[in-house]
Amino acid sequence: MIGRLNHVAIAVPDLAAAAAKYRDLLGADVRHPLDLPEHGVTVVFVHLENTKIELMTPLGPNSPVARFLEANPSGGIHHVCYEVPDIASSIRTLTEAGARVLGDGKPKTGAHGLPVVFIHPKDFDGTLIELEEVKPELQPA
Repeated sequence: MIGRLNHVAIAVPDLAAAAAKYRDLLGADVRHPLDLPEHGVTVVFVHLENTKIELMTPLGPNSPVARFLEANPSGGIHHVCYEVPDIASSIRTLTEAGARVLGDGKPKTGAHGLPVVFIHPKDFDGTLIELEEVKPELQPA
């Protein structure tokens, strides 16, 4: 079902400082901040040769990431995102097997403008999983 690793998301208390570390200390290609009100976060993507790192910070006090940072004040890995070719089929397969899709169970638009869902971490050994629908024909060769 899953394809490539799309990104690893890291919750950070200070987005500008975290982005500067990746840009200035590691020499990474760091993009501009993007507010995602539907998800309650502001993100910065760090583009690597083989994947991306998503640095994320809460966009308001009710953000799920705000709760994560309360428990982990220094930040830490929040989730991993895998690409899937058909998100509806993936949701069906997972829920039929007993996995829980967070929220209302329906895809939302993610940072890349594509449908995403999150799978409960208790169903994947303590890891929050994001699935992002990416059509194979749109992938670079």
